[in-house]
Amino acid sequence: MSGAGAAMHRVYTDLARLTLEDSQVTALTGLAERVRELTEAVLYTDVEEDELAGVTAELATLTERLKAARREHPPVAVLGEDGTVRQLASPVTGLLNPIAPPVRVEALPDGAGVRASFTLNVAYEGPPTFVHGGVSALILDQVLGEAAARNGRPSMTATLDMRYRRPTPHGVPLTAEAAVTRVDGRKSWADGRIIDPQGRTTVEATGMFVLPRF
Repeated sequence: MSGAGAAMHRVYTDLARLTLEDSQVTALTGLAERVRELTEAVLYTDVEEDELAGVTAELATLTERLKAARREHPPVAVLGEDGTVRQLASPVTGLLNPIAPPVRVEALPDGAGVRASFTLNVAYEGPPTFVHGGVSALILDQVLGEAAARNGRPSMTATLDMRYRRPTPHGVPLTAEAAVTRVDGRKSWADGRIIDPQGRTTVEATGMFVLPRF
């Protein structure tokens, strides 16, 4: 691990407040998946108002059951030896965060960058049938940052330049890819894009990421 990576690793270790057992992660992942399904169901449902009231009451009861044993903090990010960050509560990749799609990011061979495959449902809609532009930026920020991290430089976003080429559809398989293009001291630059099922680029982004001083 590089000196910069080791420094970031120490920071994550110092900030770590909670470690979950694998069985807990599995159980909470299943719960988050059901909540994602619930969110989509709320947007599409056309049941009667009495049924809505009944479901609302049941959900209130379930929420109180979950709050019966509450941790002081949510799961924190953990930095791996390879520079990758496991963010269980991330709004983009977090398996335990119901608002995350989630996006699964994988490293390409020979350090060529990263790629992610995902599908966004109606909960991420902006214009009818298309993904909200802010959601596209959220995903590309994450993917660009992971490209920098897997290049041995876990950093924080300094700038993010977006170029929207065409609407991004939801409800279909999408791909995002990113790679580091330049490194200068504590700064890294990465380019990335989102690709639709026809192989067309819908959104492009360039980001600059800076390794914080410790």
